Amino acid sequence: MTLKDKARGVLQVFRPELPAAAGVCVLLGEVLALGTAPPRSAMGLGFVCGFLLSGSALITNDYFDLEVDRVNAPQRPLPAGILTPHEVMALGIGTAILGLAAAAAFGPLALGLSLVIWLMGFAYNWKLKAAGLWGNLVVAVSVGITFILGSIAVGQPWSPTVWTFALIALVFDLAEEIAGDAMDAEGDQQRGSRSIALMRGRAAALRISGALFGLVVLLTLLPVGRGTFGLAYLMPIGLMDLLIIFFVTRLLGSHTPAEGRKAMRGLYLSGSLGLLASLIGSLVAR
Repeated sequence: MTLKDKARGVLQVFRPELPAAAGVCVLLGEVLALGTAPPRSAMGLGFVCGFLLSGSALITNDYFDLEVDRVNAPQRPLPAGILTPHEVMALGIGTAILGLAAAAAFGPLALGLSLVIWLMGFAYNWKLKAAGLWGNLVVAVSVGITFILGSIAVGQPWSPTVWTFALIALVFDLAEEIAGDAMDAEGDQQRGSRSIALMRGRAAALRISGALFGLVVLLTLLPVGRGTFGLAYLMPIGLMDLLIIFFVTRLLGSHTPAEGRKAMRGLYLSGSLGLLASLIGSLVAR
């Protein structure tokens, strides 16, 4: 196996676009807590912390999913033999250590919360992936916490605005996790998963997911009701809410996993771009 093959394998297990989203969530937490752009050092370290902790979780996921991937995704670096299990676990641990070192620069509270985030990701990959709703909750909570980590990094751990956005992210991710289980029911059955889709049926799982996305729409209106943000927030968030309703309708009406995943991608992009646009608009207006 060449060094180029190894490097390509590392990139595949890291999936940089997903850790980048976690890094952005930490940055958003910093900005929301301060109401303005934080110092560059805080932005850089915050992004690196979120990026590396999320990356570590994704890497160790491949380690624990090796046997399932031999069947469902034999082209992945581990089942394909591009990387060894020892190399993948060493990469995951090393990445986590660097992420925790970045968190330590913000103080013991940020370091402790970052350690909790990493442990939750590790526990999910190791034991909780097949735990159904409990596993879904672990992932959703870890996503919401990244916003709070950002507020802690800039010395504003109890910012109501940040906690509101953390709750929105938590509910949104929980809805995605439940819908994702409905799309992956066949593969999850092999690992003995107790997902809602397998326990209560695909249709029930999608209805619960749809209801949670509806709750997201309601939660996005809280900052408006409190007077935290004005029209610059309401316009992009209103568009995001309309897109969420549209793609939820597509999700509920999907007949195949491919159709469902396409609707879920639309939901993910709508949520990410909507929150980012509303944040930028609110900052410009201040």
